[in-house]
Amino acid sequence: MKKTTKKLISLAVAVVMIVASLAGCQSNETVDASTLVIGGIGPLTGAAATYGIAVKNGAQIAVDEINAAGGINGMQIKFEFQDDEHDAEKAVNAYNTLKDKGMKILMGTVTSAPCTAVSAETAKDNMFQLTPSGSAVECTKGPNAFRVCFNDPNQGAASAVYIADNNLAKKVAVIYDSSDVYSTGIYKKFDAEAKVKGLEIVTAQAFTKDTSTDFSVQIQKIKESGAELVFLPIYYQAAALILTQADKAGLKTTFFGCDGLDGIIEQMGSEVALTEGVVLLTPFVATATDDKTVNFVNTYKEKFNEVPIQFAADAYDAMYIIKAAMEKAEIKDATMDMSEMCELLKTAMTQIELDGLTGEDMTWSADGEPNKQPKAMVIKNGVYEPMK
Repeated sequence: MKKTTKKLISLAVAVVMIVASLAGCQSNETVDASTLVIGGIGPLTGAAATYGIAVKNGAQIAVDEINAAGGINGMQIKFEFQDDEHDAEKAVNAYNTLKDKGMKILMGTVTSAPCTAVSAETAKDNMFQLTPSGSAVECTKGPNAFRVCFNDPNQGAASAVYIADNNLAKKVAVIYDSSDVYSTGIYKKFDAEAKVKGLEIVTAQAFTKDTSTDFSVQIQKIKESGAELVFLPIYYQAAALILTQADKAGLKTTFFGCDGLDGIIEQMGSEVALTEGVVLLTPFVATATDDKTVNFVNTYKEKFNEVPIQFAADAYDAMYIIKAAMEKAEIKDATMDMSEMCELLKTAMTQIELDGLTGEDMTWSADGEPNKQPKAMVIKNGVYEPMK
């Protein structure tokens, strides 16, 4: 009798342990067929928070619009966003958290290094991923990953072409961050395309994350080089310091950057006048007068009490891109296997076309890259204006 009792107790304990183990492998949240969980990852705190907050806000506006209009094929979107502090390891942790919440599609991540790390995970899981602004080539290395923005090489090439074709300069200096994948990726392609377009790079000055506060040496080298334009394939925080220090050093020239400069107006604060004449390639400008932009900007201001930057527009478009791909693939059940859903969306992405805030007639190739025309903006009186 005692042996039988012990066996029963042991069996019961084993069953409990198995059930607990299985529960740990499943999503912590129940998702029904009519609720599609789309995850987002980006920096909500830290030095790059401006980008992450803009992406979260822009995506949320699109989600609210889509849900109010009936959702996607009858499914309502549940948007879950996690902070990665622009850190690759934290981004991977955020990805795992979102999977526990039932995520089937990832709209992210926002910045390149975290996006590259997370893309390796989504490739292994075969989860569909659309990054609004991760521009490193590696962000879309897997066949499951696509992007809204141009990749770094494309930004570099487009910048050289624009400078040359519009006769902005013949002699160009460059300041880039050699410790950052975004900056080095743009610079390398810019350097190659500049040679093709007949631009002379008179000096290329590097800095790193650890030396990103004092640019006196770089500025002096540029003054001695005779550069007519300074190309800044960097983020706006360092660019703001460069503009301030260049002004104090008496360096008067044109500064030209890419989408990482978006946010520099706010960063400069009381010294915003120093941004006058700065040119940047960015697919969105809040002062545009088309109906789509005006409506988005007004909604953004009403909800968040600030003017949206390009990253917000990228994310807004990203949600509508996902919607278009879901509709093309005729996915109507949010409980569909994640990998099966991804396979359908990969095909659909090469078949859709979208007019968005960041581009007209946007299409995508199987390698995840968008096809659209680059746009250039110039800062005048503290606001972005389209280059003519």
